[in-house]
Amino acid sequence: MRSARRIVPGLLLVVVAVAVFTASSQAAPRSYTRLTTLETGVLSDINNFRAQHSLPRLTLSRDLSAAASEHSTEMATDGYFAHTSFDGQAFWKRIQAFYASGSWPYWAVGENLLWSSPDVDADGALKLWVASPEHLANLLNPRWRQIGISAVHMTQAPGVYHGMDVTIVTTDFGVRH
Repeated sequence: MRSARRIVPGLLLVVVAVAVFTASSQAAPRSYTRLTTLETGVLSDINNFRAQHSLPRLTLSRDLSAAASEHSTEMATDGYFAHTSFDGQAFWKRIQAFYASGSWPYWAVGENLLWSSPDVDADGALKLWVASPEHLANLLNPRWRQIGISAVHMTQAPGVYHGMDVTIVTTDFGVRH
């Protein structure tokens, strides 16, 4: 989980990184697939979880989803797993390029990541995040109003995935007002 917020005029960073993952091995020709059914399930499960805790539902943001998609795809193709971008850019700067802080007096973003080999379903993703205190804090953060979700599957993923088939999920949370 990573969080950042901007309260005009300054920028306050709250940075915590935790990677939740499982691994097993399989081999197949490398290919990349977007998993929109998984994304829809993750949104539904997160909103149901938040409702059980009397928190507002999150609306899907095209801008946050674009940021999440870029990050999931980059991690899969470049073979790394981190909140920071492959070039070392902080997660909140990456998200800000899609979900602008602009003239909003309050802007904040957060991020949950996971990877699993070979697959994960929406219920499994939520269980992994709930089991992690930092990820759970993002799920239960009452300030979030929007979310972007990206789930990708790659066969024979490079780098830290050691050629395994992996599913990578990025959720980017945001609020601006």
